[in-house]
Amino acid sequence: MTVKMYTLSTCGHCKAAKQFMSNHAVDHEYTDVDLLAGEARKNTLDEVRRYNPGCSFPTILIGETVIIGFNEKNLRETLGL
Repeated sequence: MTVKMYTLSTCGHCKAAKQFMSNHAVDHEYTDVDLLAGEARKNTLDEVRRYNPGCSFPTILIGETVIIGFNEKNLRETLGL
């Protein structure tokens, strides 16, 4: 199962989501959108809006499931933890 997260480097909820994934040895990748610049940042924000029109962070993709924000209960259920 692919886990991809769109995060901000300064966001407490994003940090909690990253820590949750690490603590549970979930293979994941993340993009700190605020650290991108120019075209890469614009393209990534457009991608986030496709999954989360409100463009809030973190936006977490687990397979076909989109979880907006750090919701440990939803993460555990979706990941089968």
